[in-house]
Amino acid sequence: MPESAVVKPSLAAGPEIVAIPGPTVVPARVLSAMHRAMPDIYDGELLAVTDEVFDTLPGLAGTSSRGFVTISNGHGAWEMALTNTLSRGDRVLVLDCGRFGAVWAEMASFDGLDVEMLEAAPGRANDPARLEERLSLDPSHDIKAVLMVHADTASSARNDVPAFRRAIDATGHPALLMVDCIATMGCERFLMDEWGVDLALAASQKGLMTPPGLGFVWPGPRALAAHATADLRTRYWDWTYRTEQGPHYLRYCGTPPVAHLFGIREALRMIEEEGLEARWARHRVLADAVRAAVEAWSAPGGLSLNVIEASERSNSVTTIRTGSVDAVELSRICKDEMGVTLGVGVGDVAGASFRIGHMGHVNAPMVLGVLGSVEAALSAMDAPIGGSGVAAAASSLAGALAGDG
Repeated sequence: MPESAVVKPSLAAGPEIVAIPGPTVVPARVLSAMHRAMPDIYDGELLAVTDEVFDTLPGLAGTSSRGFVTISNGHGAWEMALTNTLSRGDRVLVLDCGRFGAVWAEMASFDGLDVEMLEAAPGRANDPARLEERLSLDPSHDIKAVLMVHADTASSARNDVPAFRRAIDATGHPALLMVDCIATMGCERFLMDEWGVDLALAASQKGLMTPPGLGFVWPGPRALAAHATADLRTRYWDWTYRTEQGPHYLRYCGTPPVAHLFGIREALRMIEEEGLEARWARHRVLADAVRAAVEAWSAPGGLSLNVIEASERSNSVTTIRTGSVDAVELSRICKDEMGVTLGVGVGDVAGASFRIGHMGHVNAPMVLGVLGSVEAALSAMDAPIGGSGVAAAASSLAGALAGDG
């Protein structure tokens, strides 16, 4: 090839950066812990692993309640929560602020529950005042449970959970408060007992840094009391059958998820080493950097943050509207030409947005790399940009380093 020939380099060569909001990056320590031959599932080390996991889970959720572990994704945790506390025909009120509240509602309807929806305004979290108003119109207490997400992975809107507890209490309504923390557990402040949550649930593949395959459900005293009369119970999900007394396998209703248990134990150890307060702070600082970048990029016809109110923006994931910019082409350039995979837009903003996941095993260089790739792609597309998002993100991080954040 002559020296004058132009060779277009592949900027995607090297490690791929996957910036989707789950499954997230799995740390080498977790992968190493999972890479093992199958042990005796009736005796020995695996029993100690299970005990450590079950003993650690309450502190993760800020509760004194013991948790249950499902061999499933988050949808399995949803179903465990519903079938153990409710009966066929019970009415549930589902708060939706993006996509995943609605999907939980679909499951509830399929399981035989009477579902009513309260939807948030576009680009907003749910409104506690609307919940209080609706419950005040239910003097017969037909509504047995309120289902909500802490943060919606589609819209990146975050709900103020304590405000919803206050709204329920203001009416004296006995409905259970169930909160999906799949997008936030281990990333954002969540205090189940202090906030008055009756049941919380999560999954392994986001902030908990373990491959998909484990769900977690923490039932509080009121949820456990409801379990006694629930007629949706099935043998596989049943809390009574999944006793911690007796044979080890009963906790999982059969063969334990061996590799995942070793993995989640290591992930929980990493979380404990960092400390929850420090971990929550890290996610906030990284989220602030992403939001600073988007605000710097903002221009007529260009990018903007999907969630309107700053206080309602999740620290785990950011949904970015693309305006007149081709979201599909932007994502293609980032992935094919620079090795960065962005999260696709889903729900009402599908095709007109993308998402950046900044949850779990992620640090400042990774976030800056993603933002730099997006900015390069925007420039290559001649998209409208108000300013350098990378510079704004770096300035935001500098403030945190200086102790200003």
